[in-house]
Amino acid sequence: MTQQKTKSKLALKIILPVLILIIGFAGFNMMGKFKKSPQKQRPPEQGALVNVMELKAAPHQVKVYATGTIQAAQEITLVPEISGKVKWVSPRLVSGGLFLKGETMLKIDTADFELAIEKVRAEIAQVQVALTTEQERAKVALAQWDRINIVDKGEPGPLVTHEIQLSQQQANLSAAEASLKQAQLNLQRTELKAPFNGRIRQEQVDLGQYLRAGTSIGNFAGTDQAEIYIPLSQAELRWLKVPSTSQKNGSSATIRIANDSNVTWEGKLVRSLGEIDPNSRMATIVVSVDDPYQLKNKLKQPTLPNGLFVDIELNGEEFKNIITIPRKAFHADNLVWIADNDNKLNVRPVDVLRREKQQILIKGGVQSGEKLVLTTLAGATDGIRLRPVLEENQ
Repeated sequence: MTQQKTKSKLALKIILPVLILIIGFAGFNMMGKFKKSPQKQRPPEQGALVNVMELKAAPHQVKVYATGTIQAAQEITLVPEISGKVKWVSPRLVSGGLFLKGETMLKIDTADFELAIEKVRAEIAQVQVALTTEQERAKVALAQWDRINIVDKGEPGPLVTHEIQLSQQQANLSAAEASLKQAQLNLQRTELKAPFNGRIRQEQVDLGQYLRAGTSIGNFAGTDQAEIYIPLSQAELRWLKVPSTSQKNGSSATIRIANDSNVTWEGKLVRSLGEIDPNSRMATIVVSVDDPYQLKNKLKQPTLPNGLFVDIELNGEEFKNIITIPRKAFHADNLVWIADNDNKLNVRPVDVLRREKQQILIKGGVQSGEKLVLTTLAGATDGIRLRPVLEENQ
């Protein structure tokens, strides 16, 4: 009896775990049949991250950029008006020497011209004596005419009054006085003076040299003003104020040495040559700069010597309200990218008023308040989703 009970307990120990496993497996399968499978969810589309700027209509002044070479506004060839030997030369009469208006550059020996003046004065004295003699002869002739008692003798003729002789001597006196003025003028011309403020570009004269009237002795360039001749296309010229009969004041300009923007000079557009070059199809304007050698400016900034290559920035037409965009946001075929209210890309054509160095002036196609895409996207197409980030201080 005891042995039978032992076998029953052993069977129970074996069957019971198996039964539990079977029940658990069946229950797990039942639960799996009633459980719903999870639905697949698509992640939200975030769009391409781009920088944008808000378009605003604002005042803008057109800038026209050009280059040119400095040259003197005035330049002459130094030529003596009389012949003679040089007896004095200014130590500044050398290449680069500076002269103020009226300063003496050289002196020619005056001996011959002083003698000419004395000779003409003697001639004047002789003519005055001859004139006085004729005047006395005329008085005597009139007295004799008055003493003649002839009926209807009439008025005395010019031979009687010595009118012809007096006119001749008066003419001789005028000629002699003119010769004196000419001799005095020649004496003044023995000193060659600077006709304006300037510097010697080159010279070819020495002390003791005999100069002939009309022979060049050097070149003299003015220092009060410099000029820059600038070739421009007609498309650029239309934005500038060119002085004319109706337009008195020309556009202002800023001049910089090429590759150096630290120092600037102020200039002004003074004229156009009024012609179009048949080869380049360019017009030429002239910008003037005061005191290029800084002789009057106490700040003593660098000079603008002749031949210097410079950059010029001309201030052109002013707009009260116009939309401008940076060049990096302007695409081929006059297209811009706009982020619309749904943050989708809108590829849009625009009407361009002018292309400048750093920006584009737009006259149509966009409006103030719209968001311009600044970031370049590869393969961008109309309607793609964007994540715009607004940039400040654009």
